[in-house]
Amino acid sequence: MSLIELFILAVGLSMDAMAVAVCKGLSAPKLKPKHAVITGLYFGGFQAAMPVLGYFLARGFRAYIEQVDHWIAFVLLGLIGANMIKESFGKAEEVDCSFCPKAMLPMAVATSIDALAVGVTFAFLQVRILPAVTLIGVITFALSAAGVYVGHLFGAKFKSKAELAGGVVLVLMGCKILLEHLGVLERFFSLFG
Repeated sequence: MSLIELFILAVGLSMDAMAVAVCKGLSAPKLKPKHAVITGLYFGGFQAAMPVLGYFLARGFRAYIEQVDHWIAFVLLGLIGANMIKESFGKAEEVDCSFCPKAMLPMAVATSIDALAVGVTFAFLQVRILPAVTLIGVITFALSAAGVYVGHLFGAKFKSKAELAGGVVLVLMGCKILLEHLGVLERFFSLFG
């Protein structure tokens, strides 16, 4: 997976966290810079940790399913992306305005479950895990911290757009992995080269 592909994947994964961060900013009666940092640390930290967990879980059984790993990556990314797209059209959820661990931890876990599945796909794609999760964590931190400010300034109108964009990116990445493995992209580009 190239750096550009990894960057696009990281942005797609972080859209769920950013959408929740927008809601956190919207719910905060008085926003302080530490609120953005706390949100970024929780969401970025969990978005970085969950792929590591998924990666090591999948490494244990990779040899048994190498013949279908591309299909697993396609299905997981497709389902995660489709779910994000579906949620973007749903009703807005109420978000607790507190930035304490009791409020932040469940949201950080909930928004990073998809990252666990992406970690599983990393094991099959033989991605260098440390640089990958570092990039995912840093991008999620930055977008979540920014999302708190966006939410506080502009309200929730960007939440559904962020989820929709993230979902589309993940579905497209899953399709690209499958098409690459099947040789479709190589044959397509050879027609023009």
